[in-house]
Amino acid sequence: MNQRKKPLILVSNDDGIYARGIESLVNFVQDLGEIVVVAPTYPQSGMGHAITIHEHIRLDKSDFYGEIEAYECSGTPVDCVKLAKHFILKDRKPDLVLSGINHGSNSSVSVIYSGTMSAAIEGAMEGIPSIGFSLGDYNHDANFEPCRNYVRQIVSAALSEPDFPDHTALNVNFPDPKKFEFKGLKICRQARARWQEEFENRKDPRGRDYFWLSGSFTNLDKGEDTDEAALNQGFVSIVPCHFDLTAYNMMPKVNQMFG
Repeated sequence: MNQRKKPLILVSNDDGIYARGIESLVNFVQDLGEIVVVAPTYPQSGMGHAITIHEHIRLDKSDFYGEIEAYECSGTPVDCVKLAKHFILKDRKPDLVLSGINHGSNSSVSVIYSGTMSAAIEGAMEGIPSIGFSLGDYNHDANFEPCRNYVRQIVSAALSEPDFPDHTALNVNFPDPKKFEFKGLKICRQARARWQEEFENRKDPRGRDYFWLSGSFTNLDKGEDTDEAALNQGFVSIVPCHFDLTAYNMMPKVNQMFG
């Protein structure tokens, strides 16, 4: 009797291959399929959908995950997914791409800047069901254990769903476990919010100017159906995302303007 072939799961992130978040993610799902890890050598937070085009990319085998096949990549999270598809896996298409678990939230507008979600979106662009996971705790030693059962539930559901929406990635955010005991899952829309940036002008030891970016998050959306609302109530938010940025509702107006 033939045994069912294990699903192939590609795992990446933006905090680097040695981050506690990705180590936890691999640990949570390692029995759910054949795991291949391809992640950045160094942290690549805030890289968005960047790719490396002006310098070489190095890819080295890693034994950090024991018997699990793993590689560290000098490039961006998107580079990791691309190299996995075209070089490491070659003619083997993953059944699922997982990214994270990120140290810090990627809710609302942060999804645009997120290297974590860009790895997931890259998987979606290749027609692979993809999920990005983020935890609302930026500490390098954050406690990811409360995420375990939810990660397994979400990954198992995605693997068993034959009609996973085409070219879609799920943006999953967990509240800060130091503030909340997770209340369950909520399917949400992305909140309308923005970052109020501040650039601090400093001087280096030679007297030359440099700038350090900081800022504060401002939620402009009071809707109860948003990811921000869910997270602030202690729920795990799930937002389906796609890479088509067309503002379809504006097409009649633009046609009127230029038609």
